[in-house]
Amino acid sequence: MRRLALLEKEVLQDRLALQRDEARRAKASEDQLKQRIKDLEAELEGARSEGKAIYAEMSRQCRSLQEAMQSRSRQLEEEVEGLREQLELCQREAEAAQREAKQALGERDQTLAQLRAHVADVEAKYEEILHPGPAPGQAERREASVGRGCAETPHQAQGAAPPVWTQPPGSLKLEESSWEYLSSGLTHYPEDGIRREKFDKVSTSLLESLGPTP
Repeated sequence: MRRLALLEKEVLQDRLALQRDEARRAKASEDQLKQRIKDLEAELEGARSEGKAIYAEMSRQCRSLQEAMQSRSRQLEEEVEGLREQLELCQREAEAAQREAKQALGERDQTLAQLRAHVADVEAKYEEILHPGPAPGQAERREASVGRGCAETPHQAQGAAPPVWTQPPGSLKLEESSWEYLSSGLTHYPEDGIRREKFDKVSTSLLESLGPTP
C-alpha cells in the first residue's frame, strides 16, 4: 500500500509539473500575442495618421490648383476681352482710313480732271493768240485738244458750261518735267503787241493758278 501511495504521489507530482510547464508556456504565448497585438495596433495607428496627412496634403494641393486655375482663367478672359476691343478699334480705324483714302482719290481725280480741262482751255486760248484765224491743221488740233478735256469731264460733253477752276492759286504742284514743258511753251511770244499782251495775261493767270515753280 505504501509503495502504491508513493507511486501515486510521484504521478501527481509529474502531472503537476507538466501543468506548470504548460501554464508557463501558455503565459509566454499570451504575452507574445499581447505584444504582437500592441505592435499591430501601433502600426495601424501610424498608417491612419499617415493616411490622414496624405489626404490633407492632397486636399491642400487640389485647392491650390483650383485657385490657380480660376485665377488664370480670369486673366485669360481679361486678355481676350482686351484683344477683342483692340481688334474692333483697329477695324474701325481701317474702315475710316479706307474711307479717307477713297475720298482723297476721288478728290485727286476731280482735281486732275479740272486741271486737264483748264490746260486744254488755256491751250486753245494760246492757239487763238499765237495763230488768229483758222489755219490748215489748227482747227483739227484745237478740236482734238478740247476733245481731250471734254472726254474727261462729262458735263462738258453734255453741252454744259466749261469747267471753272475751283482750286485756289498755288494749291496744285506740278512735276519738274511739266514745268519745263510749260516754260518752253511760254517763251514763244507773238510779235504783235496786242496779242502779246493777251498772251502775257493768260500765261500769268495760268502760272498763278498752278503755284510757284518747284
